[in-house]
Amino acid sequence: MTRVRHNDYGVLRPPATGSWRPALTVSVVIPAYNCAEALERTVGALARQTYPAELVEVVVADDGSEPPVDVPGARVVRVAEGWGRGAARQTGQLAATGEVIHWLDSDMLLAEDHLEAHMRWHHLIDYAVVIGDTRFVDAPGEEGVQSEYTRKTLESTRRLKDAGVSAYLLHTGASTSVRADLLRAAGGVDTGLNMAEDTELGYRLAQAGAVFIPDAEARAWHVGPSTVMLREREVHRHNWSYLGDLIPDLRWLRNHPRRHWLVPYLRVVVVAAAYEETRASVDSALAGTLTDAAVTLVGPWGKLTGERRSNLDDPLLDLRLLHNLYAHEPRVTFAESAPATAAPAPFQLHLPTGWVLGADTLAKLTTRADKNLLGLMCVALAEGPDGVVTARLERTAAFARAALFEGGADDLVDEMFGSEWVSGNEYGFAVAKDAEPLTGDPAKWRALAGRRLGEIQTLRAEVERLQGEVERLSAAEPPPAEDDAHGPFRSLIRHLRSAG
Repeated sequence: MTRVRHNDYGVLRPPATGSWRPALTVSVVIPAYNCAEALERTVGALARQTYPAELVEVVVADDGSEPPVDVPGARVVRVAEGWGRGAARQTGQLAATGEVIHWLDSDMLLAEDHLEAHMRWHHLIDYAVVIGDTRFVDAPGEEGVQSEYTRKTLESTRRLKDAGVSAYLLHTGASTSVRADLLRAAGGVDTGLNMAEDTELGYRLAQAGAVFIPDAEARAWHVGPSTVMLREREVHRHNWSYLGDLIPDLRWLRNHPRRHWLVPYLRVVVVAAAYEETRASVDSALAGTLTDAAVTLVGPWGKLTGERRSNLDDPLLDLRLLHNLYAHEPRVTFAESAPATAAPAPFQLHLPTGWVLGADTLAKLTTRADKNLLGLMCVALAEGPDGVVTARLERTAAFARAALFEGGADDLVDEMFGSEWVSGNEYGFAVAKDAEPLTGDPAKWRALAGRRLGEIQTLRAEVERLQGEVERLSAAEPPPAEDDAHGPFRSLIRHLRSAG
């Protein structure tokens, strides 16, 4: 299986439609709600596909239609729990039996080789997410146009080859396909979402190692405008209320300086050891300028039972103290072993116990990794008897993709994403005893900055008033005499003007 670097799928050479022999089965999953006429048209188009009929099943997830959906050529499953597009898509994919899941909206018309165009990519690699070329039309038979967002994104990224880690933003449920195993590894569809579920799923597929491939030959037509086309501002207002919690990549939705977010941007892994050293490491991770960082504290927490013990001579005292300290901190999670992945968080930092982070360490590391699309940053901290003491920043998507192949994970990550060694001093790492104390109150400094801004605005208003006064006096006749009482006033205005 070919290894794709970042999202540059140009190394793949799919066969021309009609010139190859398919083998994979595909389940076309269509969520439906009170759309019988459009649904019959869409399912009818599937019956005319060039992809072998014996390899195709059509699953319609009926989201409470009245009367219930009954469409020839499809297996209908009723949504039993929840409602909306997320619940319908998840119900449909759980009922599907195909090796590939092909999402399709109920109001789509497909070119006869649409499925075949999708499926040729899935025969090349196991981690493709194929995006159909969807055009919007007012009536069947029209050529239609792409959405403006899709058109601009494809033009600016060489059809997503240069999109890097943001390629998932073009993922849509209108006509996309993915291997069933990859979909389920990513966690399936969030049943609680009835809008933007496709964007959120795209993000999690990216963290699972997916490559996003827009295929111009997978032609499809959406009858009627999308909801975004009709009510864009309202759609964004609705979706952005919760996408900030679910997609940490959308940094501009996380502009609050202190609040807690459901999915962290970065998870720091610390192994519990001596109380003071471990506390220093954990606290430094929670006190940085990257406020949506979380900590996984690894230790044998199951040994902490409630039987009578000596409070001060407990052999597990340090472990117990750490549990006491962070039991109610929402950004700290206790784990028995180091997690294999930080998913759905995009980054994970393994921090040696007793080492602490500077205020900007996490922000600087992730900025560097994003700038160069790195999958791994190894931070050299010190040289000890067992070798170099190292902190590791790992990109979730890079290590998930590397896990699809045989070989050393670090080497595979370097090949497909890139890796880099840096110095701990350069990024603000220090041992606990040499670190600056975690003092200071950001709120206090913001309040002070606010007061200073208010003072500046007051002074600017006074300058504007004085400038208006001098302009009024300058227009007055006769010209002022040398001993004019306003002379000092005019000098002040000239001074203020020259000072900006």
